[in-house]
Amino acid sequence: MNHSDRLAAFVALGQRLQNLSEDELANLGARARNQNNWFTPTNVAYAIKGIAELLAEEPIRQWAGRYPAEPEQPRQIGVVMAGNIPLVGFHDLLCVLLSGHILLAKPSSDDTVLMTWIAGELVDIEPRFEAAIRFAPRLNAADAFIATGSDNTGRYFEYYFGKKPNLIRRNRTSLAILTGRESDHDLGLLGEDIFRYYGLGCRNVSKLYVPVGYSFPTLLDALQPWHHILDHHKYQNNYDYNKSILLVNGVPHYDNGFLLLTESPQLVSPISVVHYEGYQHEVDLVERLTTVAAQTQCLVSAGGQYPGSFAFGRAQHPQVWDYADGIDTMKFLAQF
Repeated sequence: MNHSDRLAAFVALGQRLQNLSEDELANLGARARNQNNWFTPTNVAYAIKGIAELLAEEPIRQWAGRYPAEPEQPRQIGVVMAGNIPLVGFHDLLCVLLSGHILLAKPSSDDTVLMTWIAGELVDIEPRFEAAIRFAPRLNAADAFIATGSDNTGRYFEYYFGKKPNLIRRNRTSLAILTGRESDHDLGLLGEDIFRYYGLGCRNVSKLYVPVGYSFPTLLDALQPWHHILDHHKYQNNYDYNKSILLVNGVPHYDNGFLLLTESPQLVSPISVVHYEGYQHEVDLVERLTTVAAQTQCLVSAGGQYPGSFAFGRAQHPQVWDYADGIDTMKFLAQF
């Protein structure tokens, strides 16, 4: 199977995902939710739609053309996949297989249903991929490793995988930049970046940078269409708990009934909480963002006006070349 065959199979997979019936999506969503209660059918369908967009023919061909078509020798690439949001490990699967290597994957225990399903769909389209996809509880046989986890598990990965080539990702989160000039529509779109997947993804906004003296009521009102997020009992439990902690400790905060905003220098916030920090002027903002760049997955701003940022509502729609942690996975794989 050559590079052209592999690329055609992924393009066909994108088309297949675009054309899943409502019954197929409902069945898959129910199976995923039975394994992981955070994976609601709505979010599963949203993730699948995002992957279908990722596999659009023209962008993926342009992206793939930047790298060698064939490896010097196919290697077994051990991939430790995260499971915080549906199918978050798919991009690594795509990179390993498209680059001509063998995938030796350890899916998260929270996301085996979806990962094995999508791998099965790919094999149905191109049966020769069956020999290149292996799911395993241990990755001892791998020649190189790609692993995604927390800062703590990153140290664990370094200890166990350090003697072989490795690409290790750690905790990152995403930030929003507000100027105070955003329209209600802009602010409403920001809700997608905050609440999609219940805020569990590294591309979810967990902190706002706002001008000193920013008025929050307008933002909180614009986010009201997301009030249904409280329908998920786990999210509501987190909201109730975090609200009680803020109240007991006398921490000033804003509350619209399902989201808590509190000033904090911390980047990562608990579920149902978003931190904010004020800036005086643009130079001050640039300095603050530079300080936290190594912990930032992506930035969002109204219309993507801030350099290097996504538009509000687009954080969960990366292009195929938007690598996690800014590390070029295909470049890493091209060395073998």
